Parts: sequence; structure tokens; C-alpha cells
Amino acid sequence: MNRREALKVGCGAALAVAGLDLSTPAGEPAGIAASAPKMSASMNDLDKAVRLLFDEYMRDPSLCLGPDGTYYLTGTTSGQNCIRLWKSKDLARWEKLDFEWRYGDSPWHQNYKAKGCPLWAPEVHCKKGTFWLTYSMPTYTGDFKDSGSGLLKSATGKPEGPYVDVSPNERLGDEIDASLFEDSDGSVYFIWHCGKIRRMKPDMSGPAEPGRKLTLAVPDPDPAHHSDLCPKIHGPNSFDHIGYEGVFLLKIGDTYLLTGSDAYDGKYTCWAATSKSIYGPYSARYPAIPYGGHNVFFQDKAGQWWSTIFNGPVFEKPAILPVAIEANGQIALREMR
Repeated sequence: MNRREALKVGCGAALAVAGLDLSTPAGEPAGIAASAPKMSASMNDLDKAVRLLFDEYMRDPSLCLGPDGTYYLTGTTSGQNCIRLWKSKDLARWEKLDFEWRYGDSPWHQNYKAKGCPLWAPEVHCKKGTFWLTYSMPTYTGDFKDSGSGLLKSATGKPEGPYVDVSPNERLGDEIDASLFEDSDGSVYFIWHCGKIRRMKPDMSGPAEPGRKLTLAVPDPDPAHHSDLCPKIHGPNSFDHIGYEGVFLLKIGDTYLLTGSDAYDGKYTCWAATSKSIYGPYSARYPAIPYGGHNVFFQDKAGQWWSTIFNGPVFEKPAILPVAIEANGQIALREMR
């Protein structure tokens, strides 16, 4: 069963949504752009720019640079039943760590475990002097809101852990595809699914606020730009979202760049929008990276930007793209020298 089928069918019974007020903040920040960049013409050369990391099954690859100058990689791996990690000093030669984490110990995991739900889309992050792993499991009832996301903290500061669950008694997110974003003031936010966000406590011991949903100031009603899952997730005739899954957030200067996954020209595409306020609303979105759905952006040791990718020229294998990101949110392929 593939990911989309699993989301439609689900894995079993019911779970109450705890502590999530997914309201949208009102008001529009001054100077928000009504228009958006177009897809860069450089993306026509995407197939030439993709760098395969290694020849092994992986969806949703996530990559970060650790404080020791080592790159760490994870993603949805073979069996979709645990989190695995790889490391590299040069983005070329990769070594698999002697590490696996399987869900099931936290109380909120039990309904998912009973139904045999897979573990999807972990991300690896290094923040606040230690490593963090986000993770998620799809619905076990057939209802999207009965999916769940959580966050693990390395108790040792090492990438191989051991890890403890930050919120063992309840989900941090009521859907899949969790991520983390650290703002320039040190505040860290838990991001997930289709553009949902909640700020964490300063010590990262739990959420500091209810969740809310990020929206666009300029809706995109073109049906060719939306997956058939969009109306099931956002409601019919709702077009003010960044995507339907795979959300990621970064900051360029004083501008927040929100990305998410949606359809474009039949491709699983990374869409992007910007805002001067973390809670938005965000500008009109644009299709940034074809085949680039559910990607993460990271900087290498030289400060150059890359995006992960696992579709298109590669299929369900970990790969990266060299990219340049402008202050207006324009994402283009970066020339390699």
C-alpha cells in the first residue's frame, strides 16, 4: 500500500485531538506581496543537477549539518517501521549509523501500534546543543485528524541518542510530516503537515501555545494546482494553503519562506510563499521545484543552500539539488563550480 492509499484507508479506531486550536490569525501585515515569483527557468535543467546520495530506498529525505562538521541524513526508509540515520563528511561518502528507533513506548502511540501503522517522514535537526528527530504515523481510523506527529530529543547530545519523547502522553501534531524551525531570536517552532505551527517552550519540553494553521493572503483556485487530497484536508473550495503535506519553514534575512507539497503539471511539487511575519498570512504561492515535494533545505559548510529531493530524475532514493534562494523567495538551481 502506498502513502496516498494508506491515508485514504487509515489504520483503525479513534483518538481525541488534545490541545490544538487550529485557528487562523486575522489581519494582514503591511507590504505583503500580492504577486509571487514564477518557477525559475533553471528548473528545466533539474535532471542534470540532481545528485544521488546512495542507491537505497528512501522517501522524504531530511538532512542537517551537525556542529562537528558532519552531515546527518534520515527519511522514510525500507519497511517504513523505524528511524534510521546516516552520516557523511562530504555529502558524497555515507555511513549508516548503528541506530534504529521504533515507536510504541509512549502512551499516545498505542492505537497506531495496535493497527500496525507505518512510521513516516522523520526529520533530523541539531538545535539547542543536541539532536532532535521528528516523526509521524498516518491515520488508523481513515480520518486524517487521527494521524499523529511527535518529537524526540537526544538525551546525550549525540545523533545516535538515546532519545526521549518530548511529549509522550499526547501528539504534538494532529497530522503527519513534522518539522522544526528555529527563528533568529532562538524560538523554536513545531511545524507539520499542510502548514500547521505551534511554538515550543524555551527549553523544548513541550508546546508553549495551541497549534494554528498558516494561510496565504492570495488563494490559488486553479484545480490543476491541487492534489485530490486538498479538499479532504482543507475542505471544499479552500485554496488559501501552501499545500496538503510536507511543510517546511526557513528564513532568509527578515523574510520567512514557507514551502509545502502540492500538484503542478501532474508533478509532486514544492510550492513556496513568503511573509514578514512567521504567522503570516503568506504571499501568493508559486511552484518552486518540480518533483520536489516534501523536501527540506539545508546549508553546507560553505553556507551554500541545497534542497533534498526523492522523485523525478530519481525515484524513492535520497538525492539533493544545489539551489540559490533570494530574499523574495525565488528558488533557482545554483551553478556548481
